[in-house]
Amino acid sequence: MVKKNFKNLRGPSIHIMPYSEIKELTITERVKKILNLILGNKVVILQGRLRPEEEIRLIEDTMAMVDHIKSFKGIELAVVDANKDESFFLKMRRGIARGLTGESNSLTVIGPASVVKEIKKDPSKMEVFFG
Repeated sequence: MVKKNFKNLRGPSIHIMPYSEIKELTITERVKKILNLILGNKVVILQGRLRPEEEIRLIEDTMAMVDHIKSFKGIELAVVDANKDESFFLKMRRGIARGLTGESNSLTVIGPASVVKEIKKDPSKMEVFFG
């Protein structure tokens, strides 16, 4: 059996994050965790989505970092929500179930702009282009 040492790999990687990994964190802790991964050249795929105030904080912190970290060019962020076109009552029912179970049909992709060149999305799918 051949063992490989993955610590020596230098290129970008993908970090798949279940929402449970950040569920108990404060807004500041969530943003810090995500930014630390992005600064480590990782593209974060989050099960679920950040709350609007968390997205705003992430963008604000990113803009502040662009001026202070030489090689950091910012982030690309996109969310796809499989239930976007549902009726009000179905959305409400799913919202209650989501609150009880913590599951979400949304998917969020956040990556460094130096790695993720473009994200094309429509309400039910997303394409991520790396470069």
